[in-house]
Amino acid sequence: MLLTALNFVNYIDRYILPGVQEQVKGEFRITDAQIGSLTLWFMVAYMATSPITGWLGDRFPRKPMIVIAALFWSGINFLTATVHSYDSLNLRHAALGIGEASFGIFAPALLADFYPEDQRNRVLTIFNVAIPVGAALGYLVGGTVGAHFGWRMSFIVSAVPGVILALLIAVLMKEPARGKSEGRAKLEKGTVLGLVRNKPYLCSILGYAAVTFSIGGISWWMPSFLQRVDGRSQSSAAFLMGAITVVTGLLGTIVGGTIAQRWSRTNGKALYLVPAIGSLLAVPPAVVCFFGPQLLGTKAFTLPGLALAVFLIFLGTGPINASTINAVRPEVRATAMAGQLLMIHLLGDAISPRIIGVVSDRSNLALGLGSTLITLVLGSVIFFIGSKVAPPLRHSDGPVVA
Repeated sequence: MLLTALNFVNYIDRYILPGVQEQVKGEFRITDAQIGSLTLWFMVAYMATSPITGWLGDRFPRKPMIVIAALFWSGINFLTATVHSYDSLNLRHAALGIGEASFGIFAPALLADFYPEDQRNRVLTIFNVAIPVGAALGYLVGGTVGAHFGWRMSFIVSAVPGVILALLIAVLMKEPARGKSEGRAKLEKGTVLGLVRNKPYLCSILGYAAVTFSIGGISWWMPSFLQRVDGRSQSSAAFLMGAITVVTGLLGTIVGGTIAQRWSRTNGKALYLVPAIGSLLAVPPAVVCFFGPQLLGTKAFTLPGLALAVFLIFLGTGPINASTINAVRPEVRATAMAGQLLMIHLLGDAISPRIIGVVSDRSNLALGLGSTLITLVLGSVIFFIGSKVAPPLRHSDGPVVA
């Protein structure tokens, strides 16, 4: 529960900036491409940190490193009040990535040691419910607090819960033995290198990277889209994006995890099939959202299209993370999660906001967001391939399901 709560705060912090980015753009007089670069440098730091934290997570206790990471990123948020230039904001945002990358690697590996293979989809679905809920509150805190007290105050407000939860984890949480749920956790030569030959693992992380390109770009630019195209105010756009994300994202995460949990009793491929189907079905409503005003001559379908697309994309959140964990041995789970974080951000949301911003500067924001449709289809194809090579799923009550 504490780890899920901290993941919730993690995503609040990450989505504060999209809620206030029009204010930031106005103050620093920067372009859409420069706004997109803020998340690029966040992800550069995030990716550069992940191999180191993956190595540490497979060799040292993870609980104290989680506490340090949370205190670090909370401290960085407090320091945002001192930022008065675009370059300083870039540096601050990059530093935030270091702390968040550490938590994103340690926490799933730690949870996997508490639960057997067939229960990880359920547990990681609960853990990842924090993504839409935290992101939604990030939009809301950013947009609302920023509108009344300035965008810097939004980051200060978001820093307090991280400090509290870090201290609670330090006092209350116990760390399980590494590989406890499988009874094995010896790091062997060649095991790490084996990740690059692990087809189920590669399909999981590459499919996730394609989907992350889409959801990262949509999450970053949709508040601006709602202001520019739909005519909303900053607070209204932030509220609507937050409400849609929390409701449809939460429902999608829960429904997708539930479907995968039940389906996996008879089909071991379910952890790959749920995200494959969800990503493919998300394309039509996304088209309506981005291009409805141009193609249909009305803005009436913008919000419904967005809501349905987000719901369908989030169907795969729990199953994707469970498929990654189940595809690897317990002694390299932190390294495997580091590899996942590296790839999904390197090929996903580290580049999508800037690409969309560049296209927007040269044409319009709707066309920029249209690039996310291509990666949704690509992600679906990769997950379908993953379902062909997925390993059998072992259930705690005995049966192995292919």
